[in-house]
Amino acid sequence: MSATIGAPAPEFSLKDQNQQEVKLSDFRGKKRVVLVFYPLDWSPVCTKEHACLVNGMKQFDQLEAQVLGLSVDSAWSHKAYAEKMGIQYPLLADFQPRGAVAAKYGVYLEDKGITGRAISIIDRDGKLAWHKNYDIPVVPDITEVSQALAGVK
Repeated sequence: MSATIGAPAPEFSLKDQNQQEVKLSDFRGKKRVVLVFYPLDWSPVCTKEHACLVNGMKQFDQLEAQVLGLSVDSAWSHKAYAEKMGIQYPLLADFQPRGAVAAKYGVYLEDKGITGRAISIIDRDGKLAWHKNYDIPVVPDITEVSQALAGVK
């Protein structure tokens, strides 16, 4: 099952790297959400992707968007990874049950036990406004994501 553009984005509540509960509904009416699905902390392509996000945070802040990273790693792995990478945005642990949130968005790769690489943009009303899947070895184009975000209310 995958989420549909224009439909309400699947709700979730997950712990971040600081053991804080983060709900999609927390941002409704306040900020757009850039939901970054990635396979695993510490992998080379994911590390490049997060470096691009960290370096591009000013763009997302100016566009009044909240970036949320999401993978099947534990909150403890996320904590160490965020500290090493200088990541200030929440990294959500889709850990137990493994990949449950990613599956709602159609990006959980059950045969591999990991989250696929994808980015979803959710508007202030909580609707899925943009979504793109990427091949695992491809670093998403952050400029493309920013441009898509700029077109979302």
